[in-house]
Amino acid sequence: MVGNTMILAAQTEGLSRLFDLDFQLLADAVLMIIAMFFLFLFASHFLFNPVRKMLQDRQAKIKGELDQAASDQKSAAEARALYEDKLKQVGKEAEEILADARKRGMANEAKIVAEAKDEAAKIVERARVEAELEKQKMADEVKREMIAVASVMAARIVQANIDANAQHQLIEETLKEIGDSTWLS
Repeated sequence: MVGNTMILAAQTEGLSRLFDLDFQLLADAVLMIIAMFFLFLFASHFLFNPVRKMLQDRQAKIKGELDQAASDQKSAAEARALYEDKLKQVGKEAEEILADARKRGMANEAKIVAEAKDEAAKIVERARVEAELEKQKMADEVKREMIAVASVMAARIVQANIDANAQHQLIEETLKEIGDSTWLS
């Protein structure tokens, strides 16, 4: 029995010690909790706060980059719209320039044609004047020939000692041979 009681006492002491809180265990637990609290405050102040700040800075940087990207995208869209408008205006200006060039080309063509017609009219007029001069020269030459023929006839008349009526008759016949139109032109 004594052995049983000892075993029983040892068992009860082990159970009571397991659930029995002594002052030393409580002090150790309180000190451990206080140490953990200060360790948490220290870690929070020197480790967690810088990490939080770094994460907040990174989040702000990413937000700023997203805002900048959205702003850049908006300005790019505006620049594209402005560029497209300018392209349309350039197309219109090109059409206006081509139309103006066509007008000037047509005006130059009309001017060249008018100058060519004027030049042709001048050439025709010069040709007519030259023809008139040639005609005048021919008439003068015919007159000279008539004078030469008349001189020859006069010489024949003088040689033949023909009377004045015969001379007039001979001149009239010669003029009829040559023709009034040649003499009068």
